[in-house]
Amino acid sequence: MERTNTWDVTSLPPGKKVVGCKWVFTLKFYADGTLERYKARLVAKGYTQKEGLDYNEKFSPVSKMVTVKMLLKISASKQWFLHQLDISNAFLNGDLDEDIYMRLPEGYAEIKGDTLPKNACHGDQTLFVKSFGDDFIALLVYVDDIVIASTTESGATQLTAALKQSFKLRELGPLKYFLGLKIARNSTGISICQRKYALELLTSSGMLACKDVQTPMVPNLHLSRTFGKILNDKEMYRSLVGRLMYLTITRPDITFAVNKLCQFSSTPRTSHLTAADQVLQYIKGTVGQGLFYSAEPDLSLKAFADSDYASCPDSRRSTSGFTMFFGSSLISWRSKKQHTISRSSAEAEYRALAIASCEIMWITTLLCEL
Repeated sequence: MERTNTWDVTSLPPGKKVVGCKWVFTLKFYADGTLERYKARLVAKGYTQKEGLDYNEKFSPVSKMVTVKMLLKISASKQWFLHQLDISNAFLNGDLDEDIYMRLPEGYAEIKGDTLPKNACHGDQTLFVKSFGDDFIALLVYVDDIVIASTTESGATQLTAALKQSFKLRELGPLKYFLGLKIARNSTGISICQRKYALELLTSSGMLACKDVQTPMVPNLHLSRTFGKILNDKEMYRSLVGRLMYLTITRPDITFAVNKLCQFSSTPRTSHLTAADQVLQYIKGTVGQGLFYSAEPDLSLKAFADSDYASCPDSRRSTSGFTMFFGSSLISWRSKKQHTISRSSAEAEYRALAIASCEIMWITTLLCEL
């Protein structure tokens, strides 16, 4: 942070509020669960600030998961090289319009002593692309984790060397583990899964030894806001559903069920927890399931959309869903309750198509730049 001029040491001007900070110590593990390293992070206590008074907006470069999947599929089909970097300093060189004053971290002693491509994609501002001759490089940023996809290894090496001039970073080699996703590659394509995360979820919820079931939700189950006893520990339910949401990154088969469970987070009941337990039982039997991105050259975009009609017994609103494929590889999907009541099944279907159309336009924009 000293080398990249992240901050200047100064006294606090009159009338200004100081933001606290703290050290966070964690353990980093490899995909197989073995210890990789000890990690220390300095975290600013941004929650003490008030929006509109201390700042106007906040931003952290977080790529869309659809972008990650698109890049993996295109890399598999075009035989691009995939490398991974980790920026040691999470306080990247973003420009702040406001003056922010943070308390000096414990143990700090003052020590004396433009790299990213400018052409960010319109579809995703965390994806940077560059063409030079027959070579092409794509760089994807997720806070301090970086994935480089390139037509040649030399292109990735040159970009890494340029990044080292501005950032302290670690070269992690070929892409194998990213954002909790286990990534494996062979001549037939690229597979991703969250097996380690799924096992941790089952362990923390006490369901590791449960009996597995064949479906994530009872067919034709209509959950209601009024059926069942209100849970005493609402936070436990919300935490469980939140962790299930992260698992849907590679598990389209549980997306509909998790979407239903999320709708009752404000006042969860015993019936909702029973439905959540069934999702966990289903995960137990499919713990290693994930996605596969074929190396076949077909990159044609195909989309499917559907909707039920007035399935919610409380609001009478319909639920829409869509899936999108590059060739035979699934890259995007969604299950979402519609905002208003549809007066017919045809109207419900039309709204599902409208939601899918917006996703198609965004994906097409991004695909043109890749």
